[in-house]
Amino acid sequence: MQLEIKELHASVEGKEILKGVNLTIGQGETHALMGPNGSGKSTLAYTVMGHPKYQVTSGEILIDRENIVGLAPDKRVKKGLFLAFQYPVSVQGVSMFSFLRAAYNNSRPAGSEPPTIFEFKEVVAEKLKMLSMNDSFLNRYLNEGFSGGEKKRAEILQMALMQPKFAVLDETDSGLDIDALRIVAEGINRVSGPQTGSLLITHYQRILKYVKPQFVHVMFEGRIIESGGEELSRLLEEKGYTWIKGYREEEQVPPQTGQTL
Repeated sequence: MQLEIKELHASVEGKEILKGVNLTIGQGETHALMGPNGSGKSTLAYTVMGHPKYQVTSGEILIDRENIVGLAPDKRVKKGLFLAFQYPVSVQGVSMFSFLRAAYNNSRPAGSEPPTIFEFKEVVAEKLKMLSMNDSFLNRYLNEGFSGGEKKRAEILQMALMQPKFAVLDETDSGLDIDALRIVAEGINRVSGPQTGSLLITHYQRILKYVKPQFVHVMFEGRIIESGGEELSRLLEEKGYTWIKGYREEEQVPPQTGQTL
C-alpha cells in the first residue's frame, strides 16, 4: 500500500504555498522531508491531514489509489493517516487516558466494536511499557504542564496506539534537548514497522542520527526539488540550504521531483 501525493497545489488564505508536490511513501518506508523555514513542509503535513485552512486547488492525495482530498480529517484517520504536531495543544480538564481512548476508538474501522475500558487499559499498558513510560502519565491533563519532551512522547504514544498505515511527524525534534531527542527518536523507532510508512519533517540532520530514513527529500519554495538517500541530509548539514538555491541557479535547472544530486 502507498501514500501518493501527485502534483499537489494548495493555498492558505488565497496564497499558493504548495506548487506541485510529488511524493510516494510505501508502508514500511521512512522518508525525511527537509527544507528551510517557509518552504511548505508544515503546509504539506496539514494539507495531507485535511485541515480546513489549507485549500487544495489541484492535485491528488491517494491512499491505496483512492483520492482522499474530499474527506474530512476524521475520515482520513480511519483510512490510516496520523499527524504528530509540531506544537501539541494543551487541554485542561481532559485526561490523557480519556483523550487516547477517544483517539483510539476513532481510528478503528467503521463498524468495528470498540474495546471495553478494561481491554483498552491492557492495550495502553502494553504501549507504555514498549515506550518506557510511566502509567502515571495517563492521569495528567492533556499536555498540561508537560515539558517539550513529554509532549512529543505523548504524540508517539498516540501513534503507537493507533498503528497508522502512514504517519506524518511534523518537526518532532523541535524544541528538544539532546536527551529528550534521543528518547523520542527511540520511541519512533519502536513504533515504526513494516505496516507503517513515515514522513519525518525536520530542519536539521540531528534526529536522523537516531531515526534512519531510506529516503531524504528537500522542499524549497513549495516543491520537492531534490531526493536522495541519507547522504543528502549530511550534505545539507554541511552546506546549508542556501547551497540548494545556489546549485539550482548555477545549473539553471527547473525544480523537478525525484532528481538526485
